[in-house]
Parts: sequence; C-alpha cells; structure tokens
Amino acid sequence: MAQLFINKIKTADKKNAKISEAAHLLENQAILHSIGHINWKDFPYRPDVQFRIAHTGDQIWLKFYVKEKHILARETRTNGDVYKDSCVEFFVSFDNENYYNFELNGIGTTHLAFGPGRNNRKFVPAQTVEKIETHSSLGSEPFEEKTGNFEWEMMIRIPLECFAYSNINSLDELSAKGNFYKCGDETSEPHYVTWNPVGTDEPDYHQPGYFGNLKFE
Repeated sequence: MAQLFINKIKTADKKNAKISEAAHLLENQAILHSIGHINWKDFPYRPDVQFRIAHTGDQIWLKFYVKEKHILARETRTNGDVYKDSCVEFFVSFDNENYYNFELNGIGTTHLAFGPGRNNRKFVPAQTVEKIETHSSLGSEPFEEKTGNFEWEMMIRIPLECFAYSNINSLDELSAKGNFYKCGDETSEPHYVTWNPVGTDEPDYHQPGYFGNLKFE
C-alpha cells in the first residue's frame, strides 16, 4: 500500500496568496508523485500524470500535470458528469468509513460527493463546491475533443468547508486514506490510471479498500 506524506506549506501569508502564488509555493515545497498504475488490461492507454499535494491547515493545495493524446471538456455543471471528460480525481477518507470524491475535468468543473461507497452518495452543495479555486492551463471554457500531444496543468485549492459532512477544524497532523486518479470515459482512448493499485476486475475508483495511507504534517 502506498504511503504519502502531505507537508504543510511554510510561508507567512499563505491565506492571502493568489492561486498563482500558491502554485509557485507548492512547486517549491512539495515533491512530485506519479499516477501510473494500469490495473485493467482492457484499458492499456497510460497518459503521463503527476501531482503535488500540500496543505495549509485549512486548505489542501493540489496540482496535477498531465500529458495525453486526447483532451475533452464538455461538462460545465457543478456535480455533473466530469468523469466523461479529461478528468483528474482525488478521493479521501478521514474516518475509514466514508470518503469524499473530488473529480475535476480539465477546465475545473468539479463533482464532489460523500458516502461509504459508489451508491448512496450525498452531494456536497454546489455553493460549497464552488469555493474550490482552480486554475487550468486549458482555460475555463468547454470544448469538444482535440487530438494531438497535449500537456496541461491544473492548480486546485480545497478549503475545509468542502468536507461538509465531517467535523474537521484543521488538517494538521491528521491521518487519512485516499487515492488519486486520471480518467477520460468518453475520450477516444478511455483510460483509468491510479496512484495506488486497485484490484477489481473492472475499472472502479469507488474502492476505499484500495486507498493508500495519507499523513498530514
């Protein structure tokens, strides 16, 4: 099982840092991790995906770096079907029972829900989800699929309010479990790559039994 240490950003003014400044701080203070496991032989395509993650006590800072052949970003509805697009995902559980699934397409449209498994999930209200800040090199306007050799990056800031169904006052020294994913169900080469391996017969990210260990500084 993978282990990941999430360090705390060290700067005097992290609360007021613009998202571009936050991205720079993250680049300097967090190491790169790879999302590279192919778990299902029917879906062999592996885009090159990496991420950095850190926290500020009251926010998670997360940046994805993607190289892939096909990019697609149709979904613009908060809590819509972003997994069909070029999509990056972060699932996290703080209680070993329920987990949050953060799913974002390449233009920052976000889907966020909570629950113990794939079924009976409860959406985090859209007005709370929309407090997540994103900045993508693909911009913010939807587009149909483009094919070529693309590289894109997305910076994400997740405030504590997004953990709406948990009583979390600070991320300091928390232990959690989670996984990081890349998918694209309706791209020309559907793919399902993971940070921690998933041992199901078919692609399924809603598998907390296959989460890795996360430790917040």
